[in-house]
Amino acid sequence: MAINLSHLGARLRQDGQAKSPPLLCPGVYDALSAAMAEQAGFEAVYLSGASIAYTSLGSPDIGLVSMTEVATVLGQIRERVTLPILVDADTGFGNALNVQRTVRVLERAGASALQLEDQTFPKRCGHLQGKSLVSAAEMVGKIHAAVDARDQALIIARTDAIAVEGFEPALERGERYLEAGADVLFIEAPQTAEQLAEVATRFGARVPLLANMVEGGRTPLASAPVLGEMGYRIVIFPGGTVRALAHALRSYFASLHSVGTTEPFRDRMLDFDSLNALIGTPEILRRGQAYDPANILPPNTQKD
Repeated sequence: MAINLSHLGARLRQDGQAKSPPLLCPGVYDALSAAMAEQAGFEAVYLSGASIAYTSLGSPDIGLVSMTEVATVLGQIRERVTLPILVDADTGFGNALNVQRTVRVLERAGASALQLEDQTFPKRCGHLQGKSLVSAAEMVGKIHAAVDARDQALIIARTDAIAVEGFEPALERGERYLEAGADVLFIEAPQTAEQLAEVATRFGARVPLLANMVEGGRTPLASAPVLGEMGYRIVIFPGGTVRALAHALRSYFASLHSVGTTEPFRDRMLDFDSLNALIGTPEILRRGQAYDPANILPPNTQKD
């Protein structure tokens, strides 16, 4: 069942003793992937900037996606699903004033929570080398700006400092971002299970924590239940959807190129009717019949 936006903050603030599972969010990149996540029973989804770059631009996550492109994809997803959408807003696409516009635009487009990070602009994937950071003071200003600009959306503050400044400085930045008003804290790319646990020990009782699971990334993979036991309230698998899709497409294209037909792949595909059932074509067409001229009565006319 979907979480109502008004209940999202309360859902995340439940303490560890409640033993409720963390919010598990698959990464999505368009309306179809979001609709399929909703049908699969997820409570919320994570709109990944990296996945937009991969699928829309065919490029790596190195800051090439614009705020307008994120807003366009987000609006298309919001039109299709009612789930809360956690949105990767990168650095806010500029300074504190840019952050405020980003927050307003993305919230209007349907964001339930907005993630901001402390990299310089343009940024790069949190699990790539060569990142650089703005000062903690500048990021604090951005968080204040985001909180002032938002209506209801939660503000997720992310630091990439582990790879740049080290583990302890990352924790210190986390303290400052929490003090600045962040609703959720995201310490990116802990390098060991011990670091994951230490983050949870330090912050888990004070603020909802987000854990980012990247297949082949810097952080060891852990399941949502295990991370929930540590004290994390949100677990995202932002790029797994695209990686699974890329694996399937590579096999599909190789097969089609080799044999010239999709027949060998049919058991790994939805057929025409199945895909239309998934996206709700029969129901949409049924609703459209109500607006057919033949079904619209002239004014002051009643059916017997």
